[in-house]
Amino acid sequence: MDCIFCKIIQHEIPANTVYEDDEVIAFKDINPQAPIHLLIVPKEHVASIMEINDDNREILNKIIQVAQNLARQNNIDNKGFRLVVNTGDDGGQTVKHLHFHLLGGRFMTWPPG
Repeated sequence: MDCIFCKIIQHEIPANTVYEDDEVIAFKDINPQAPIHLLIVPKEHVASIMEINDDNREILNKIIQVAQNLARQNNIDNKGFRLVVNTGDDGGQTVKHLHFHLLGGRFMTWPPG
């Protein structure tokens, strides 16, 4: 498989990892859009949110818990942050491996894009 996130998960490509366990890895985005911009990625290859089903839905709870903990660690839990999942080409998904963007450290405008 030629998935950049799978290669990061397998430690074939270096990343600035801020969290890792058996199910999830989180690392700093190489093109940050906010002072804090982390990617939270399930280690199991799931192409997008559209592939979440009864067999793998628990990963969403895990990702939310990791996002909460990372928000606290980065002191953005009280002021606020944005958790974004891009899905499909029109949704701006450039890597076809489910991932959540945790953005914070500045005021987020609306609409986002």
